[in-house]
Amino acid sequence: MNDKVILAKELQAKIAANAKEQITIMEVCGTHTHALFAHGIRSMLPPTVNLISGPGCPVCVTSQGDIDAMVSLSEKSDVAVCTFGDMMRVPGTKGTLQQARSEGADIRLMYSPFDVISWAKKESQKQFVLVGIGFETTTPSFAATIKAAKSEGIKNISLLSLHKSVIAALDPLANIPGVSVDGLMLPGHVTSIVGADAFKVLPEKYGIPGVVTGFEALDMLASIEALVRMKISGKPKIINQYTRVVKSFGNPVAMKMIDEVFSPCDSNWRGMGVLPGSGLMLADKYKEFDAVSRFDLKIIDVPEPDGCICGQVITGSMRPTQCPLFATSCTPTSPVGPCMVSGEGTCSAYYKYRE
Repeated sequence: MNDKVILAKELQAKIAANAKEQITIMEVCGTHTHALFAHGIRSMLPPTVNLISGPGCPVCVTSQGDIDAMVSLSEKSDVAVCTFGDMMRVPGTKGTLQQARSEGADIRLMYSPFDVISWAKKESQKQFVLVGIGFETTTPSFAATIKAAKSEGIKNISLLSLHKSVIAALDPLANIPGVSVDGLMLPGHVTSIVGADAFKVLPEKYGIPGVVTGFEALDMLASIEALVRMKISGKPKIINQYTRVVKSFGNPVAMKMIDEVFSPCDSNWRGMGVLPGSGLMLADKYKEFDAVSRFDLKIIDVPEPDGCICGQVITGSMRPTQCPLFATSCTPTSPVGPCMVSGEGTCSAYYKYRE
């Protein structure tokens, strides 16, 4: 056996030996949800360790009303809606962006927000709307794009800012009705931006430990072992297990960029409702690029599709297999909710790795 296999077995044995009582661990990041399945870690754990998924998929937490706003924008003849691929197939009450595209709407897939800069320069008569989706990991690239558009005097770019802050969602995460979370597997990508110290509120205010976690099998096993150990000791703290990427202070350049271009605002999260200060709107200096103002958008609160439990899956209060639509009327090729669409979605993970 190589060293990694030996270490994995040692961690597995420690978890099994110490997890005598039930412990519920939430993996906040959707990438962790998929990686836990892919590495077979769930099957390595004793039944006392209960892994639940959290709202760590940006596409999944986007509300129905926001999806409808994107589709409404695509209906305008002089507008090109620019988005990442995952958003294309998320159903709203007016259909999907993919359907709108098939009917002639100008919807463009971008690999980076900066793609829009070159498109806008070449087609000055068309308005380009960036769909701003993501947590602290992707927000800096959108901020840099808007800064570039302003400095270069580009007038035909605007941003539909649906950016959200994981940090601002900690309070509801710690107080989900009917869900008792004993520890959090914290997102490595987000924490590389905000820094491990940003999560100190978890043990200090809520008595919940957290481990900043990488995405390899040993990273996740080590984090689970540490969370089990802290549960036993009753001494919660924040541990940075992902030190090869994450620093305690994060990425000051990226955070400065976010703070310059955006201001906090209330935001509607699917399954969690409106969370104060959890969203990001353009700061006054960049208001000219705000798509809501430019196109007089009306974003209406819309309930989720009948029978869909994405809201409960996102908050860890239900598993995808408890949904009556799962793997029947809701599949990756015919999704009802966003959790089945996104590559970070919990339902897509359960579907892909189901027995």
